[in-house]
Amino acid sequence: MLRIKKLDIFIAKQFGLLFLGTFFICQFVLMMQFLWRYVDELIGKGLSVEVLAQFFWYMGLMLMPQAFPLAILLSSLITFGNLGESSELTAIKAAGISLMQAMRSLIVIVCMIACCSFYFQNVIGPDANKSFSQLLLSMKQKSPELEIPEGIFYDGIPNCNLYVQKKVVGTGMLYGVMIYRMNGSYEDAAIILADSGRLQSTAEKKHLLLTLYSGEWFENMQSQDLAGSASVPYRRETFGTKQIVLDFDGGFSMADVAGIAADAKTKSIGKIIHDLDSIRQFNDSVGRSFFEDSRRTAFRRPDVSREDSARALAAAMADTLNLDSLYLRSAPEQRQQAVKAALNNVQMYTSELDMKGDYMKGLNRNVRMHQIEAIGKVTLALSCVIFFFIGAPLGAIIRKGGLGVPVIISVLVFIVYFIFDNSGMKMARDGVWTVWFGKLISVAVLTPLAVFFTYKANNDSVVFNIDLYRSLLYSALGLRLKRHVYRKEVIICDPDYAADAGLLQKITRDITDYSRRHNLLHAPNPIKVFFREGDDQRIREISAELEGVIEDLSNTKDKVILTELNKYPIMATHAHTRPFRQRWLNATVGIMVPVGLFFYIRMLRFRLRLLRDLRAIRAANDAIVARIAEMGTGKNQ
Repeated sequence: MLRIKKLDIFIAKQFGLLFLGTFFICQFVLMMQFLWRYVDELIGKGLSVEVLAQFFWYMGLMLMPQAFPLAILLSSLITFGNLGESSELTAIKAAGISLMQAMRSLIVIVCMIACCSFYFQNVIGPDANKSFSQLLLSMKQKSPELEIPEGIFYDGIPNCNLYVQKKVVGTGMLYGVMIYRMNGSYEDAAIILADSGRLQSTAEKKHLLLTLYSGEWFENMQSQDLAGSASVPYRRETFGTKQIVLDFDGGFSMADVAGIAADAKTKSIGKIIHDLDSIRQFNDSVGRSFFEDSRRTAFRRPDVSREDSARALAAAMADTLNLDSLYLRSAPEQRQQAVKAALNNVQMYTSELDMKGDYMKGLNRNVRMHQIEAIGKVTLALSCVIFFFIGAPLGAIIRKGGLGVPVIISVLVFIVYFIFDNSGMKMARDGVWTVWFGKLISVAVLTPLAVFFTYKANNDSVVFNIDLYRSLLYSALGLRLKRHVYRKEVIICDPDYAADAGLLQKITRDITDYSRRHNLLHAPNPIKVFFREGDDQRIREISAELEGVIEDLSNTKDKVILTELNKYPIMATHAHTRPFRQRWLNATVGIMVPVGLFFYIRMLRFRLRLLRDLRAIRAANDAIVARIAEMGTGKNQ
């Protein structure tokens, strides 16, 4: 029987309050970031409060699934960070309750949130996307005088193409105006050039009043106007100020959503799976139609019948027709005509194939977009669980609450997730990667990270110990720290100078004997290095004896001895014999020749460094022994 304990209720309450707060913060941040994309559609359009409320409502519904993972990550980080900072997490573990047991109530809650996220994406999200796109399209038709861009032709006004070189938003003035106005056909088009102008909506929002200054009007004369005066092809008018009334219904009305409904973002998973069969069938039919059309038109000339072209194709394929001999027997004029006709046909077929290729790319991209949307609904819901297993263990490890460190970590993790997810989506959309690989790459990257942090936090392992990573880095690169021996303010026992001097002399003799027995300048056999056991026990003994002497002499007050102690190097006791301590790891590296060569050269470098260290140790030993002798002579006198 499942029992809900007080600890589960306590942690769930802490998490729930933080989740509500962080969710609204994340939702607000995402909405503000999303709003900047459409700020031009809202400002100066005279939209009612009801329309703006619908805009923000649909936007919020669309962004809720994206706010869930980030809110879970941040709230779980703060929850367990607060528990660790106040030592409550230590008390929980001291009571025999593991981290996974403490997280079980939140795991259930997060799974429920993930289900809600999937429901929003599959049921509410498609309708919200459809309504938002419909509303946005209708908002773009409101007050078109503010929609006119600079430097390109604008065709948002019926029967007109308007070009504006420069626009001043504050005054509403347009400069460098060029208008192509179609009254009927292209033969009846009018071209209007003006130095400046102003476009305004009328009070009833049914027409646009275009006021032009210092311009010219060129217009083709219609057929009835040219009767009896065929020598006048067009009419030209120069004006100082001219007003033109354009028909345009600027009232707010919902746009047709026939094209919007075909977008993959406006469909549920069931609808996507149902439509994919129809889309693929349509794409296959278009591909077969293009193939049959290309096969029918190949080897066909415009002045040759289809039967003759088929016979020529069959003969060419049977090697009974020599096209080169036919070409050489033709007259020069016929050859030139044949070359031009062939070149024109090739160019025509190339352009046609490019057009068909672009069209098929669009059809295939539509299929991939449907697949991306279907997979994305599942991966975004799954990311809620993954982010929890990243945030909660990290909070238990760093033990920092509040909005400082947790916010920084949350932002970094979310940026990594966003980069992989967005890059994978674009690669899958463009056909560079498969759809499954592109949409699952973010989950594949973060899942091992979640498992690693959960394992480390549950076992109280060290993850963010900078000294540990620094020592590993120094060991991998063959670097080492310098020895720092300082004078102690309080000394309990003075060093035994006589015994230490004797040990140093013994170490010097051992180093001399070791150098005579082992030639460190000689490169060892690679087989012994990588595939046989063995370690330099003598160097380990010398190093242990030396560290004991240094520890005892560090209690001295003599500055000369302290200076000489800092000259002792910190020796690596096994790196000069083999790359790693584990035999299987050495054998694995030795099999991989390029990697093994690197570690073999690295080992030779450590042998040379050990040779220099032994020389430095002997020099420091001699100096300290001489100083101890001076100190003893001074006391005797």
